[in-house]
Amino acid sequence: MKTKLALIITLAGCFLCGNIFAAPPLPGAIFTTDSTCSGVDLNIYASKDLVYLNGGPAHPGAASLPDGSYYVRVTDPSGSLLLGTSIGSGNDRPFVVSGGVVQGCYQLCSILISGGNPDPSGCGYDDTTNPGGEYKAWVSTVSTFDNNSTKTDNFKVRADPPPTPPTLCVNKFYDANVNGVKDPTECYINGWPIRVFADDNLLIERETAFCSVVDEGSYRVAENDVTNWVHTGVVVNGVPFTGTGSPKEVYPVTLPPDQTVEFGNVCLGAGGGLTLGFWSNRNGQNLENANDFATLTSLCLRTASGGNQDFTSTLANNKTALNTFLLGANAVNMANMLSAQMAAMELNVLHGFVSWTATVYGGNCIANYFPGSNGFITVNALMAAANTSLCSYGNTPAGHPQRAYQECLKNTLDNANNNLNFVQSQPCSPFTCAQ
Repeated sequence: MKTKLALIITLAGCFLCGNIFAAPPLPGAIFTTDSTCSGVDLNIYASKDLVYLNGGPAHPGAASLPDGSYYVRVTDPSGSLLLGTSIGSGNDRPFVVSGGVVQGCYQLCSILISGGNPDPSGCGYDDTTNPGGEYKAWVSTVSTFDNNSTKTDNFKVRADPPPTPPTLCVNKFYDANVNGVKDPTECYINGWPIRVFADDNLLIERETAFCSVVDEGSYRVAENDVTNWVHTGVVVNGVPFTGTGSPKEVYPVTLPPDQTVEFGNVCLGAGGGLTLGFWSNRNGQNLENANDFATLTSLCLRTASGGNQDFTSTLANNKTALNTFLLGANAVNMANMLSAQMAAMELNVLHGFVSWTATVYGGNCIANYFPGSNGFITVNALMAAANTSLCSYGNTPAGHPQRAYQECLKNTLDNANNNLNFVQSQPCSPFTCAQ
């Protein structure tokens, strides 16, 4: 048995090895630049030999590329066609970082060999097949250029680059009041993953704060999803965006003139909510008082059959009745289940665990039923809406026209009572307000 058990443990351990030892994403950034390495995100060049490679933190205060030597390659923007590589060049890993600083200004032509169609000019990487003249530069800690071990930057080569190419900037702000625009008291967030598309190909995949010289034309700008964060709105040059898109994606962003795109987000988390289980058990019952039950009776709480759920007996009997009501509620009559969640939230507020003014996120259902809300609603407004609905519709079985609305309110309250969907006043880890 011990031998079999040891074998099982060993196999289980090996099964998990890929997750335990997977490389974390490579920090820092690379960027194409000129021969002086004085420009960051210079993305348009008159010829291939003018393209140099450097790198560093993706934004002020962020981590640099880790010290070490890196493989380099250039592909078409999709990454599927190899145009040039350092592997086999005699110096497979020419891009060197020491003390957090890139040790040189690396001309791509000089450190790469052809991917298969040598350039007669002697430049070490082939011409792209992309009709927009677009390329992708890669540096990686591994010769296979795996995603988590790699940084990339896209650039264009044009024989007739615009004399004064426009600049595209992308920022992220913490939209604490969830109104979709950046207010003076709200801070910027650095390090949020973004993507910029042009010519039907990926142009740039970077992090905020980001500014880049780009070619003239129309762009699609998008920000990535991050767990427990919600997109609230997007502003272009200080004006809420009204074109095609969503709070996390805008199109078209047309340059020139220069454009600044700013996305708003908030993170969700705890706000003091306590569950039906808490208010039905001894811990909650020790807090409940006569005023609580008077308040609950003033609401339009509904029983399973749709009748009024009142608490007009002694304090001890009311506590027992509340326990039975909360634990026995079910969604056969959605009004009954909504009532139980509303009662728990009422107690959360009465005892100071949750603020009436706190904002919670209810997703698409709240956005649909409360136009202009973007899915956000204050606890006070949510409770008022629930009580109004219950007063009018005490029995909402399957097929009832008000059932879906009550279920939306119930789900939003359920998440709040489980302390999951409160808008936080400040950015959550791993992000912070920019300095």
